[in-house]
Amino acid sequence: MPMPGCELPGELLTEQEADRAKSISSSIIKNVEKVIIGKREAIELALITLMSEGHLLIEDSPGVGKTIFARCLALSFGCTFKRIQFTADLLPSDITGASIFNQKSDDFEFRPGPVMAQMVLADEINRATPKVQSALLECMGEHQITVDGSTHLMPTPFHVLATQNPMEYEGTFPLPENQLDRFLVRLTLGYPSDENEIAIMTSQQFEHPIGGLSSVAGPDDLLWLQAIVKKVFVGEQVKKYIVSVVSATRRNPEIAIGISPRGSLGLFRMAQSRAILHGRDYVIPDDIKALAEAVLAHRLVLRTGSSSEFGSGQNMVARILDSVAVPGARTSFHGSHV
Repeated sequence: MPMPGCELPGELLTEQEADRAKSISSSIIKNVEKVIIGKREAIELALITLMSEGHLLIEDSPGVGKTIFARCLALSFGCTFKRIQFTADLLPSDITGASIFNQKSDDFEFRPGPVMAQMVLADEINRATPKVQSALLECMGEHQITVDGSTHLMPTPFHVLATQNPMEYEGTFPLPENQLDRFLVRLTLGYPSDENEIAIMTSQQFEHPIGGLSSVAGPDDLLWLQAIVKKVFVGEQVKKYIVSVVSATRRNPEIAIGISPRGSLGLFRMAQSRAILHGRDYVIPDDIKALAEAVLAHRLVLRTGSSSEFGSGQNMVARILDSVAVPGARTSFHGSHV
């Protein structure tokens, strides 16, 4: 029976749905691992982000495989894929498209830009000016773009996979807070271990393994996963835990801008997706603790440091997690729901 005061979900995840979701997600992870070696945790986090209908920001040093990582995700799901190379001279219309006068029809017609794809790689997004970066805001937040007063819907599914170099590199522009808040997760790949770097050399001795990578699922499978995720049970105690963590960022005197409701909703949905990946139909507090830094750190604006300082945000979230009590009560409901 559920805990007192805990509402029963209207529709639960069936065993067949859970098995299918596990099968699809496992296939995607194994497929990406053919190219991205030794980064299973990052691959799982990226997949959870897509399952949660979110956009992904990959921040790391040049040459660690950020662009290839994004391409592998799109290829594995068989999604339409476009790459936009962000540069200082890029214009907003280069991303969204523009209305072009057609002499034959004697009228203007919309020529869609590269953003009109199911998965869009915004490569080195912080090399473009803030004006160009903001061109992505509407399509990321509302899944539509407005050009010359006309609204055009984005394809489904629609995800922006952006890469950026750390701020200390020359020729970069920090993403504004409202742009960062549109990204559900920010992750870093990091350098490979010595053993994995040798494996990378071996795998690329004759040709790049991404050349032989094929899809193991389809866009409809991703849409199905996104629908199934919403069935995962989240108990009241876990919801209160999420709110307690988020509220702590708003009361902390070292933080100028805390986490918005978009952030708490993102953490809620991500926890549901992680539960599926771990073979559960319910969320536990450990899901929240495991995902909090990736979902929340980049959204914080600190009073004593820049919001672009990736490590500072991480440290702040870690401190908050240590200070917030973890719910320990458990109950039984199709397993041990918390």
